[in-house]
Amino acid sequence: MVSSASSTPSRPSSPAPPPLETLVSHLVASKRSLSSVEQVWRGHEIIETTRLHLEASVIITARSSFLRSGITTQLNTLKHIHTHNKSVEVEGAQEYRSVMRTLDEADQRLKDTMNRLRSTLIESRLRPESEQSKSLLDFVDERSVEKVLVTIQVSANVAQSALQDLIDTNASFFEELGHVRELLKSSKYPQHDLLDDGDEGPLDHRAALVSPIPNILQDMDGRSREMADNLESLVKHFDLCLMAIKQIEGGGEAAIRMTADLPDGEGLKEDVAGAPEPVNDRERQEMLEVLAIDADQVEEVVMEIRDHVTAMEAQLETVVTYLTQLGHEFSNVSEAFRLMGSIGGRLHAYVAQSQVFVMRWDEEKAKINDRMEELSSLEDFYGGYLGAYDNLLVEIGRRQFMEQAMEKVVQDAMRKLDTLYGEDSARRESFKHSYGDFLPIDIWPGLTNPPLQYETRQLGGAERVPDISKSVIQRAIRRVEGSRRQSLT
Repeated sequence: MVSSASSTPSRPSSPAPPPLETLVSHLVASKRSLSSVEQVWRGHEIIETTRLHLEASVIITARSSFLRSGITTQLNTLKHIHTHNKSVEVEGAQEYRSVMRTLDEADQRLKDTMNRLRSTLIESRLRPESEQSKSLLDFVDERSVEKVLVTIQVSANVAQSALQDLIDTNASFFEELGHVRELLKSSKYPQHDLLDDGDEGPLDHRAALVSPIPNILQDMDGRSREMADNLESLVKHFDLCLMAIKQIEGGGEAAIRMTADLPDGEGLKEDVAGAPEPVNDRERQEMLEVLAIDADQVEEVVMEIRDHVTAMEAQLETVVTYLTQLGHEFSNVSEAFRLMGSIGGRLHAYVAQSQVFVMRWDEEKAKINDRMEELSSLEDFYGGYLGAYDNLLVEIGRRQFMEQAMEKVVQDAMRKLDTLYGEDSARRESFKHSYGDFLPIDIWPGLTNPPLQYETRQLGGAERVPDISKSVIQRAIRRVEGSRRQSLT
């Protein structure tokens, strides 16, 4: 708006002044526009409220940043503790699985050996005829194996229980730390750098967005100045309208009559009272020209003031939303601080659980290793037992061969003795026939005795070797030779 009676240069000719009705209409519209002062005051209130919100946001942000900094530092420390506990859990689980795998392998080897003992039936020729068929396992006390396995199972259960306790504890620890992280990450409007302690970490907000309130407040100040300028222009335009009405003779009374039916507050009785200021024709002409220009801009200026207030109201909503979010974030940070206190109260139990597991696992592992040595000894013994039975069959085969060889020697000797006996008997009979009549009988009492005779018999009450089939002995020989080759490799 021009709003100045001296801003229009003089013209060579003076047009006719506008009708009184037009001037009164301009005056009424101008007076109505002055109600924009309420919008200006509302803008001022919004700015003051925004300043208070800025102060509140600084305080809340400072508190949140202080708590966040401390929580982040402690959270990093707790993360290292949890990482250590987790490494104990992972290493313990791997070692436990390795020991259990070795134990299962040893147990399976022992079971395989015992199954071989169970499936190996003793040759019936080795046992009394009245006895039922038996396997090699019937001569073994299985209770020793069961006792070792039960002891190992007890130790394994204790170790597994301790490992599961550690797993559950670490999971609970991690879950609580996760709750704290989620609370710290739940902010829609990240913190700005009002408090920067230099700490860096996974939850650091050093690079966070700046608060929108300072920029909003700066924009509001600009809008407020524009509204004040616009209001000042409206006031000047109103004064110019009054001056123009008063310059017309009887204009004031006419304006009062023309606006008598307007609502209270919009009448002109008090406004047009008083004497007009003296002006010359040139000044009057310039005043009317400016008035005509400004009258067309009144509504635009009023709308501009309203638009500024509407924009400031929207900006205030943004500020309130931001401040509300800061409040929520401070609540979250406070809750995270409370949770950190709870975690701190259980921290000793979290740390102790890993130590308890290590202690229990070392104890039970030593017991399991001792029992595994017993299993290995039993496996060696039963394997030796099985091999010894094969060697027994081989030994029986060898004895069968030697017995047969000795019987052959005896048979050959008996045939030779029988031959010698026959020869000796014939010679004696020939001698008797030739010389017996000439020799007195009593010259040698043994002259007529028969030759010596021999017989063979088994001494010492020894039993014959059992008659085991050659196929059984041959299979035993192959197993013994296979075991020998395997031991060499």
